[in-house]
Amino acid sequence: MEAAGLFSATENIESVWMISKGLSPTTMKPLAPQQIVDCDKRDGGCNGGDTITAYEYVIQAKGMDTEASYPYKAVNQACHFLPADVETTISSYKYATTNRNEGDMQTATATVAPLSICVDAAQWQFYNSGVMTPSQCGTSLDHCVQIVGYDVSGATPYWNVRNSWGANWGEKGFIRLEYGHNTCGCAEEATTAVV
Repeated sequence: MEAAGLFSATENIESVWMISKGLSPTTMKPLAPQQIVDCDKRDGGCNGGDTITAYEYVIQAKGMDTEASYPYKAVNQACHFLPADVETTISSYKYATTNRNEGDMQTATATVAPLSICVDAAQWQFYNSGVMTPSQCGTSLDHCVQIVGYDVSGATPYWNVRNSWGANWGEKGFIRLEYGHNTCGCAEEATTAVV
């Protein structure tokens, strides 16, 4: 996996922490993915990272610093994590589903927090808009992102997924994946942190 797994885990931890503590987006301090890049020795920093090992690192480190105290540099650096700057802690993590049950993922998204998911994004560079279907991508996981919502009311139900490639990509930084068919492997590794 590329370093996006570290971003996906960070985004999920931020969401879980904010919801559990009743914080608003304006009072929640963004967390430091650079800390995981530099300090998680089980992942490859900028060259690769998975959400599971990122969660395990944060548990072992007893928290994450803020982005302000540990800014993102997009390069591998020496670890300079400061326990005094910890903003957020987690106690564990869990899978939203272990059998590709997207109904379970829907419930977790609605009642817990936006989920971290890993996907096959090999064809995502060609995505502009619309609902991506299973025929347009495989299930060889190579990228991690965040489910932020879903719409199951229309003719083609879909997940709304935030990517890390910037607002100029896709639908202003988002992609829609067809719901209920493990599109791009979205139900293979759907996880969330636990505070």
